[in-house]
Formats: sequence, structure tokens, C-alpha cells
Amino acid sequence: MANSYELPYDPSGLNWSASDKNVYTRNGGANQKYLEEKLASLSGGEDCVALGSGVAALSGLFFALLKTGDHVVFSSVTYIAVYRLFNELLNNKFNIETTIVDTSDAEKVRAALRPNTKLIHIETPGNPTTGISDIKGIAKIAHDAGALLSVDNTFASPYNQLPLELGADFSVESLTKYINGHGDAMGGAIIGRKEHLDIIRFQSQVNLGGAISPFNAWLIMRGAVTLPLRMKQHNGNALKAARYLEDIPAVRFVAYPGLESHPGHRTALLQMSPGFGGVLSFGLKADHDTHNRFVSNLKLITSAVSLGHDESLIVFLGEKDERQYLYPEEFHGGFFRFSVGIEDSEDIVGDLEQAFKETGLSI
Repeated sequence: MANSYELPYDPSGLNWSASDKNVYTRNGGANQKYLEEKLASLSGGEDCVALGSGVAALSGLFFALLKTGDHVVFSSVTYIAVYRLFNELLNNKFNIETTIVDTSDAEKVRAALRPNTKLIHIETPGNPTTGISDIKGIAKIAHDAGALLSVDNTFASPYNQLPLELGADFSVESLTKYINGHGDAMGGAIIGRKEHLDIIRFQSQVNLGGAISPFNAWLIMRGAVTLPLRMKQHNGNALKAARYLEDIPAVRFVAYPGLESHPGHRTALLQMSPGFGGVLSFGLKADHDTHNRFVSNLKLITSAVSLGHDESLIVFLGEKDERQYLYPEEFHGGFFRFSVGIEDSEDIVGDLEQAFKETGLSI
């Protein structure tokens, strides 16, 4: 838990901003170093920087890579903080040009490129609609244009998808989610080539102060030990829940990449293995209040944000979501994002079934 380390006999020659020696925890520490080595290995990368949250990792990556006058192409369906970073903060404060694109169509990505495009950022599966983007195809488009590709891999985890092996330059993980897996620590990571990670570490960790706490690094390292076991259960439970929901008359739609009905299913089969993660979205043939009553009737599944926890979590996203204009049409009536946990699959399906009955919805 130390935030500083014993100095050598003569510390006057130390670089106080360096990260190669343990001096001060904002520069890096033992727990963080071990976690970074593990994450780089899991993701097939040269190096890794672990920061205080998933958003710290994303903003740290963008801050280190981009400058005034650069152009970014990014997914129309992304985590809300990414939407705000690109659509508002980086654009308004630093004059970084940005273009929102439906990256599930690679040709739209190609058409959005400009001579000053420096980065393409995609999220696949996308949050919260589970849209799928072709990592390999978009990596080629980016590199042919002299740009870099970053992939938010949080919904998939390194167990199900390896963006770096598919040609991406960066894989970004919210460690808060599947890699920690217990809902008790926050962290984020960028994995990629050392030449880029050295810049990110110096700027975003040391000088912007996005460092991860030693205890959170330890907790996430502990959680990562069971990642393969947990992901097998998440994958299986989510597929079973999605198939159950798809057969319910009261359900308006189900979006899960493991379903043959999902528009990105074929692409997901090519780049995700052995499974499709634990997050799905679905909507009811019902009004706003009925969606909320359905959630209130759940007993095992908890109404809460976040995902990738050991327990099942559900959140109702209503009709006033500021990004709704970017979502496929079936999402416009309000919908649930459902993070399926590692409980017994029969218990999860049973909880959904009894909630349908209590809410008076046909099954």
C-alpha cells in the first residue's frame, strides 16, 4: 500500500518523473507493475499502462496521441464518456476534429477519413447496443491512411477477443469490469507497443496524475486469476438468457452477438472466441413505467450500473438518452442493458420468468 519508496544513498541524480524505478506511486509501484505485466501478456501486447479507471485509460490515450488540428473517427455507439470526450471536450477545448461513424460498416469508416486523421477509435461490442465492428478490416483502413486504431475491448475481455492480434494498435480495458470481476475496484488499462505506451505513461500517469492505487491494482490482480473461469460462465449464461428472451412474446427485441439474429453475428464469429461476453440488451413491448415495474419485480438480478461483476446487473435506459439518435431504431423506445452474472443459469432465467409474470407480461 506504499505511496513512496526508500531512496538510494544519493538521490540527487534521480529523474523525479521517471517510472523505471519505484520512487513515488504516481510514477508507478510494485503492484501496478505486476498487473501491467499480466495484462500485456493476456492481451498479446508489448507493454501496458494501468490507470485509475477505464475513463482515465481512454482519456489518457487520447490526450497523449492527439494535438490541435488532428482528426478522429469514432464509433457512433460508445461509452458515454468517450462520446463526451470526442463530441465535446477535445473538440471544444483543443480544436481536435471528430467524426461520429457507424463503425459496424467499415466502408463508412473509410469514407470518413481525412488527410489529418490520426486515430480511429472503435468499441466492439459497443456499449450499450452490442454493435459489432470488424477490427481486422478497420485496422487495414487505418494503417493504409497512416492512422492508428484503438479498440475498447471491455465488453469482450481478453478472454473472448484480442484486438492486437487482429491488427489494432491499442486495446483498452476498463479493469473495473470483467478483469476485476468482483465489483470492488476501479482501474483501466491501455495495451500496445512500448514506443506509444512510454508517452502515455509519462504524460497521462505521471504528469496528469491518472495513477491507479496500489490496493486497487492488487484487487484487480487477484480478480484476474479467475478470469477464464468466470468468462466461461458469463458467456454461457448470457447466451442462455438471450435465447430465452428471444422466445418471449412480450420482448420487443434482443441484441446479443451470440444470437444468429444479431446483425454483427458473422463478424463476431470471426473475431470473438470462445464466446461473446456477458452483456445483452433487450426491450419490452411496453410503456416506460412497465419497464421500471419489470425491474422492480426482479429478485436475483440487481438494478445497478456497471457490468462484468459476479452478480447479474440490469439498468433501464429510457427514451431521453442523449445519444438515442445514434442507436438502431429498435432501441428508441427505451431498453435494458443486462450484464449477466455467474450465478446458476437456471436461477437467472427463473428470475426473469417470475418478473414477467409479476409484471403481467405474456411469456
